[in-house]
Amino acid sequence: MNSSKVKIFSGSSNPQLTAKICELLGLPMGAVKLSRFKSGEVYVAYQEPIRTCDIFIVQSLSHPINDHFMELLVMIDAAKRSSAKTINVIMPYYGYARQERKRAPREAISAKLIADSLSMAGASRIITLDLHADAIQGFFNIPVDHLTSLNKATSYLKGLGLKRPVVVSPDPGRATVAEKLANSLDAHFAIMVGDPADRAAGRRMRIVGDVEGRTPIIIKDIIDTGKTVRPSVDLLLEEGSLPCYVVASHGLFTNRALELLDHPHIEQVAVTDSIAHPEHPGGKLKVISIAKLIADAIQINTQGGSIDTLSKSGL
Repeated sequence: MNSSKVKIFSGSSNPQLTAKICELLGLPMGAVKLSRFKSGEVYVAYQEPIRTCDIFIVQSLSHPINDHFMELLVMIDAAKRSSAKTINVIMPYYGYARQERKRAPREAISAKLIADSLSMAGASRIITLDLHADAIQGFFNIPVDHLTSLNKATSYLKGLGLKRPVVVSPDPGRATVAEKLANSLDAHFAIMVGDPADRAAGRRMRIVGDVEGRTPIIIKDIIDTGKTVRPSVDLLLEEGSLPCYVVASHGLFTNRALELLDHPHIEQVAVTDSIAHPEHPGGKLKVISIAKLIADAIQINTQGGSIDTLSKSGL
């Protein structure tokens, strides 16, 4: 890959992931100065020429999400004013994605606002991973490459040699993805149903499917506080399952979530590095890298090819 025409820069949210991507592509990480004035304002200055270059900016909207988002907008603006040929935003975790529709009167659709802001700032393309809602792609008037980590999760789980696995969807919204994973693992499939308002309290939930004597794999897109995972694990225990595995694309782990998930009936909690985690996490946390997935997407976008094998239809 021509390092004089393709350049990869990292925001401050996940430089570890950016470094892995650059290593896989044989490119140096682009030099950019990111700082804050005493007032809290963001300062960005690219430290190398980017005129007529295809640049890729890696930035997840993780905590502190608003700081990272503003930093990303300023990075896009600085690139546009520096005459970059294309400005490709790699956003492994799309923050505000859970605010993709109005659930009550007078609410904002914040996921649409994020899309509009990125487009108006000057982004040419968005590359993202496992959106909370597929429909968010339609919020953009620029190309969106919606990648999936499902293949990575499948390979990881196959390597564990689980005994009589059963993939469990913790809610109807994840049923399609859970069914795909079950088919790939040649595993049974189960789904939890109940009143969403009472789910966190563990009331009126039931499992449709056989989990007794099986190893459950709970699949989610986001683990935030862990308060929806814990009742699911408790119910699986009551139904006579073996210790379970929790797999998610994005691990936010806010409000001491990892402590809540340190449950004797949870064997592992596996997430991707879409959000920065310790290089060698302790306890039950396992991190699956998506660096190769993103590196492949960059290569396809700069050298040609089909992105379909990396996208939602790729499994």
